[in-house]
Amino acid sequence: MQRIATDRVIIVGAGLGALSAALRLAPHPVVLISPERLGEGASSAWAQGGVAAAMAAADTPEAHAADTIRAGAGTVDAGVAHRVTAAAPGHIASLSRLGTPFDRDASGGYVLSREAAHSFARVVRVKGDQAGAEIMRALVAEVRRAASVQVLEGAITTGLEVAGGTVTGVVVESADPAGSEPVFIAAPAILLAGGGSAGLYALTTNPPRIRGQVIGLAARAGAVIADAEFVQFHPTAIDAGEDPAPLATEALRGEGAILVNRHGCRFMAGIHPDAELAPRDIVARAIHAEWRQGNRPMLDTRAALGASVLTRFPAVAAACARAGIDPVTEPIPVAAAAHYHMGGIATDAAGRASLGNLWVCGEAASTGLHGANRLASNGLLEALVYAETCAEGIAATLPAPRSAAPVMPEFRPGGVPVDPEAVARLRQVMTADVGLIRDEKGLRSALATIAALEARHGDSATFRNMTATATLIAAAALMREESRGAHFRSDFPRAADTARRSRLTLAEAMARRALPEKEPT
Repeated sequence: MQRIATDRVIIVGAGLGALSAALRLAPHPVVLISPERLGEGASSAWAQGGVAAAMAAADTPEAHAADTIRAGAGTVDAGVAHRVTAAAPGHIASLSRLGTPFDRDASGGYVLSREAAHSFARVVRVKGDQAGAEIMRALVAEVRRAASVQVLEGAITTGLEVAGGTVTGVVVESADPAGSEPVFIAAPAILLAGGGSAGLYALTTNPPRIRGQVIGLAARAGAVIADAEFVQFHPTAIDAGEDPAPLATEALRGEGAILVNRHGCRFMAGIHPDAELAPRDIVARAIHAEWRQGNRPMLDTRAALGASVLTRFPAVAAACARAGIDPVTEPIPVAAAAHYHMGGIATDAAGRASLGNLWVCGEAASTGLHGANRLASNGLLEALVYAETCAEGIAATLPAPRSAAPVMPEFRPGGVPVDPEAVARLRQVMTADVGLIRDEKGLRSALATIAALEARHGDSATFRNMTATATLIAAAALMREESRGAHFRSDFPRAADTARRSRLTLAEAMARRALPEKEPT
């Protein structure tokens, strides 16, 4: 294995958290490791709703924190919730200064949308459903101008090297499907900001490359993983056969769009007092129930938005056009799709993982903010806040800023490519047995299948990272014998009296995976 060293901080990922941290670390030199061209392939750019922040005169960060805690079903770290929501308005101001064109009203105030489980309209958005794309555009431009930031495109991180409980560097390969021989890069500090795990599911809203690899590589190195069982399913992915599934943003429901089935019956009004704006887990299960009964669920924007849906929500309009759907005259077919992983690499209040010299921010982290059910549009906010927190923590460990040569790995032929059929099978199993509705039989079956896939295709480090995360999700779901938030067990449909977070190492999850399946009773 080729081995090189750098004085640059290594940032794994190229989404909102990674770019923000790179800018916050300046003038310390950093290298961003990005599989794609900067700004492409990151979940952040696909975010439609926006950033949640208490910007209205009647709203407060305390009310935002209270909504976050309530939505999280008992497992939110209240201290984290209050710190993050208090920081939110300042980050909106910072993004505005960078040039993010947030929607404004005639008097110059921010246009705010209400989304599920929020007690106020507090989601700051751009062009209806373009928040992620526009925020990323502003950050990418700033990063391109930053002399301290090197962007290493076309590389994927496949592992960490650890000595004495401290991370000493990362293993990278070419992001080309054929792969390459691995290259080890030693560095003074490592920040993981490489996305979540919802792409491990067959029906997902996540970009194609994001399939839990960053969580998996940290777990394989020995990092503690928290709340792995809590995977959020977005209620309204557009059900038109695309992979990934396009998203019909929650802001549509905030504007008054309703959920109906193929008979034209509105079904959420009788399920929850907040109807379409109930917490995401409740809406997702209701949509799934209609789907299983053959009552094709649909999102009806006609009365609420009419023809304005085409101009106010361009991403939704474009997805509908590709599918031959006219949202002005007909409802949009929807399904619940894996969307966001509340769990991830366990971090402390400073964004540090259980391994030394390792920080984590964004969806790959489990900070305690989201609990069992993420409050809508808190994902981008968490990435912004913890990117700053991690950057401050990393900078405190570094010597005075000095220049550093670019990182130039040589990717030689000889890698082990990922078998796309193995990935497809893994995704099918996760959707079938570790999805919206879970039970012991399905979870045990999933663990057995994941083990078999790993045994056959585990020569690929990237695939082992995927199966590691899949194992952690399924094992944690098997161990949580209750239903809470996004985790629903049909064999344990009630919540336990005491709420708790889960913490699990890959070794512990593998031990659970190795247990034989129970004989049917």
